[in-house]
Amino acid sequence: MLLFQALILRPLLTAMIALRALRRNKLRSTLTALGIIIGVASVVAMVAVGNGAQARIESQVSALGQNLLMVFAGNRRSGGVNSGGGSASVLTLADAAALAREIPDVAAASPEVTTTVQAIANGRNWSTTVAGESEDYLKIRDWKLAGGSMFTEREIRGSAKVAVIGSKTAHELFGPLNPIGQTVRLKNIPFVIIGLLASKGAGMGGQDQDDRIIVPFTTAMKRLTGEKYIRLISLQVVSADRMAAAQQQIVSLLRQRHRIPPEHGDDFSILNQKEIADTVGSISGIITMMLGSIAGMSLVVGGIGIMNIMLVSVTERTREIGIRVAIGAQGSDILLQFLIESITLSLLGGLLGVLLGVGISKGISLFADFTPVVSTGSVLLAFGVSFAIGVFFGFYPARKAAALDPIDALRYE
Repeated sequence: MLLFQALILRPLLTAMIALRALRRNKLRSTLTALGIIIGVASVVAMVAVGNGAQARIESQVSALGQNLLMVFAGNRRSGGVNSGGGSASVLTLADAAALAREIPDVAAASPEVTTTVQAIANGRNWSTTVAGESEDYLKIRDWKLAGGSMFTEREIRGSAKVAVIGSKTAHELFGPLNPIGQTVRLKNIPFVIIGLLASKGAGMGGQDQDDRIIVPFTTAMKRLTGEKYIRLISLQVVSADRMAAAQQQIVSLLRQRHRIPPEHGDDFSILNQKEIADTVGSISGIITMMLGSIAGMSLVVGGIGIMNIMLVSVTERTREIGIRVAIGAQGSDILLQFLIESITLSLLGGLLGVLLGVGISKGISLFADFTPVVSTGSVLLAFGVSFAIGVFFGFYPARKAAALDPIDALRYE
């Protein structure tokens, strides 16, 4: 019986007294919990925004393709100035063929030339990007067709006037009509549309990937651009673990083909999709951590508010504490009572803060071009921190209340 009273009955009665004290001061309790509510909501919302932005960027990187390496023309230094990728006329169709033929780790290659053209069809015109690619382009970019087919190697050899159109361009030129089989004029040259790309949305840099027309690279070079050099070669590596090895082999082969002396730098640059993904993931993680840390400062402010109010409460209830001790309450009961009040305020604030944070995240998704991701980990962390704050910032006022001399407390006015 004594054990039951010590372990269950006394703590239960103490908890009831603590909750009753909170109900007596509803407005003050609400204002005290408000700091925790705002802090937890800020942490949940900011981490959700960071996670959502990271997921969006990672999806854009993965949309580039699978195991992708991009070789850009240009990386020369002239007078100490880097000319940048794509700025030099050094890559040839023979280079692209050699990379596909001589490097075993390369599964597919697509030389690329691009230009901006005013496309005319169906009585409409639309300025769009025209990309000259190989028949392996969709495989490299992991891009599906919504209808029709991709041009073939035979059509590339014959510089055929065929095209695969993006969904955005198709909508602007043909509206609800099926574009397959229709003719589009590019620089007054008629092209027959043989395929419709599946929608892919915005890519890296926010560029609309669906606003484009793809034609054979030979056709683009002979009929649209007149260029003899290419600015980009897209390569698909056989597997992710061979990316580094393939990149080294590409560098070695191109330096040999371009007869670059050992003391000179490369006249090309290589963009590694895996390195992009790792870098973006690392930066996004740091940004998410910074957002969460900044928001977490408001949790500390909320904890200080709890301590302040609890200290005021101890002062106001000094006589009550003296009466409780006089009729048999122990110091541990007083300590537990004020700790329960502090923890209750923190947990209640944490719960309401989580709900508010989720609501804010949903609201942000209505205006942003990405969807914030509320993770279970951030919710549990915010809730756990609010509990810890209740214990940490509530302990000192609770200990001060428990240490009051009952005689002095009874005489307190």
